[in-house]
Amino acid sequence: MPTGTGGSPPDPPVVLTANAGSASLRLDYVRAGEVTDRLTRGEPPGSGESDRAVRDFLAAHPPPDAVGHRLVHGGDLVRTPTRVDDALRAELDGLATLAPLHLPPALHLLDRIAEQLPEVPQVLCPDTAFHAHLPAAAATYPLPAPWRRRWGLRRYGFHGLSYAYALRRCAELLGRPADGLQLLLAHLGGGASVCAVRDGRSVDTSMGFTPLDGIPMSKRSGAVDPGMLLWLLGDDRLSLAELSEGLNSRSGLLGLSGGRSSDTRDLVAAAPDDPVSALALEVYAHRVRRELAAAATSLDRLDALVFTGEIGWDQPEVRHDVCAGLGLLGVTPPQGGNREADAVVSPPGAAVPVLVVEPREDLQVAVETLAALR
Repeated sequence: MPTGTGGSPPDPPVVLTANAGSASLRLDYVRAGEVTDRLTRGEPPGSGESDRAVRDFLAAHPPPDAVGHRLVHGGDLVRTPTRVDDALRAELDGLATLAPLHLPPALHLLDRIAEQLPEVPQVLCPDTAFHAHLPAAAATYPLPAPWRRRWGLRRYGFHGLSYAYALRRCAELLGRPADGLQLLLAHLGGGASVCAVRDGRSVDTSMGFTPLDGIPMSKRSGAVDPGMLLWLLGDDRLSLAELSEGLNSRSGLLGLSGGRSSDTRDLVAAAPDDPVSALALEVYAHRVRRELAAAATSLDRLDALVFTGEIGWDQPEVRHDVCAGLGLLGVTPPQGGNREADAVVSPPGAAVPVLVVEPREDLQVAVETLAALR
């Protein structure tokens, strides 16, 4: 870590945070909770242009003190933020089938950065870590015990980095300690899930063994009847590859809207004149409400409802429609449009505050990376 000179305090460490998606990548240099420079690309790691952009971006900066990688699925191999060594890297490819859209590009980016910055420690920050201590009743699937033991079948949960950051911000905004709060959180974005937090710990969440479970997403189906999937695989209706591609890439809002768009902004604009777009938004809000209400049964009380993720942060119409169906929980629909900063958006005196928190997984990765290296 850098040190000061002449008796001055040491300079804050610089962490490069790496977030590889299925169709994008983002690198952020973070110092003392502030982003000093950023690279964003609209294609995943692995393409020639993307790899060149990463190489040039790293070469334009002094080496950071550490690199922190968002890892969507850590399985049972990476349950907490963990420094990468050769032995761990050799095992990581075995996780790829758990999140086939996310893990291969993330591991590719890990390797490219390690090649260019061989002396800089790299830390994996799994999205699953926030849910690693789910109660057994919430984590256990009603499947044959030999299956569960052999393949580690359990509810892992995802979006943990986003939830951890939103929990910290919610505590600050409410002026209460995080470990005393009972919250419902909704991360609504290209991927989407909800989470119940009791006394600062995740006690239930809508995503399960993979990031395909739970509420509908931009292009992913979310939970559907497993019997229907078996039926689709029978009698040569669909191949396994066709089913996988359809569930992961042509379902969710895209499928609901008949292929019109996977973006809620497009659907909100079209809804007044297009019943199909309107129905897509209605289904989405209904399923988010349903999962939130179910997760609420894991709490003794509800101190706040928190929206984050790109849609949660940037789509007031969706927030309103979700809240409009949660009156039974004491939730009042928020007022007004978007905010420029994290804020309470419910009416004054509302029984349950509704908060909006900008998704900042980059800042949470930086915090967890430094903690893992202490």
